[in-house]
Amino acid sequence: MPRPLSRRAALGLAVGLAPGLALAACGPGSPATGSGSAGSSGSSGGTGDTRTVRHARGESTVPARASRVVALDTDALDSVVTLGLSPVGATTVTAGAAFPAYLPAERLAGTKPVGAIGQPSLETIAALRPDLILSNQVRDDKRYDELSKIAPTVLSKTTGPAWKENVRLHAEALGRQAEAEAADAAYRAKLRDLVTALGGPAKAAATRVEMARFLAGAPTRLYLNDTFVGSLFKDLGLGRPANQDKPGFSMEISPEQVDQAAADVIFYSVYGDAAKSDQGKITDGALWKNLDAVRSGRVFRVDDNVWMLGIGYTGAGLVLDEIRKDLAPTGG
Repeated sequence: MPRPLSRRAALGLAVGLAPGLALAACGPGSPATGSGSAGSSGSSGGTGDTRTVRHARGESTVPARASRVVALDTDALDSVVTLGLSPVGATTVTAGAAFPAYLPAERLAGTKPVGAIGQPSLETIAALRPDLILSNQVRDDKRYDELSKIAPTVLSKTTGPAWKENVRLHAEALGRQAEAEAADAAYRAKLRDLVTALGGPAKAAATRVEMARFLAGAPTRLYLNDTFVGSLFKDLGLGRPANQDKPGFSMEISPEQVDQAAADVIFYSVYGDAAKSDQGKITDGALWKNLDAVRSGRVFRVDDNVWMLGIGYTGAGLVLDEIRKDLAPTGG
């Protein structure tokens, strides 16, 4: 059973998971990448003002309850905010970009950008005097030794479908396990409520749902099971088109292969300049217009920053809210 929430934990949980509150998973080598394979679990030991946390690169001695945290990927940023902290520094998706708009602006008002994801400025990070740095091996493995000279650094293996495991690692490094337990309990309660609103487990399983993403300068992707959004569909027990219900990150389609996007429901997002993607070629074509989801009016554009990069409990809660709004607007 979760331990009682602190006042700060309750605030973070309310921001991310309360229904109705308005507050970005890509592939390796893509812009704004975010979904991969499992992360590393952590465990701690020790007493006093520090603890030892095991992670993907070994062990790090961290403060008992860190307060000056730098987050070097979007999943770590979601964790820090969800668990009740305002980070002193964080990376952005691209140089000069804003922090994710789905996170409350007041919680990031004092957060300093430290460079783009995968290209952080070590000098800027050091100037912030952090007591903990959070990232993953995909982004910052080659910088681990340098980062560790600045502050204790904890890395998961990557992000994506293991996001809940990674949150547990982040929570352990932050000394905020109780807050993470509460966030997980709220997420599972929201799952149960949404499945009921969708008509129950059998109806949810009979509804084939997909996530498509139009990318500027790259082929269109249909996301498979080993992704953040794929994990949410699985947690809800939603059905999946047979060609997408398999391990892996994504499959790419051309405008001539739109029949591969057949589903009962299509959620889609756009990354970058839509005019430089295949969106127009696909959605204006006869193959797209003949898809069951299109013919039945069950195609929904969603926020790319949340569905692709909101890899944590706050982002997940907002994805579930969107699914409820689109698929069960009067349910429950």
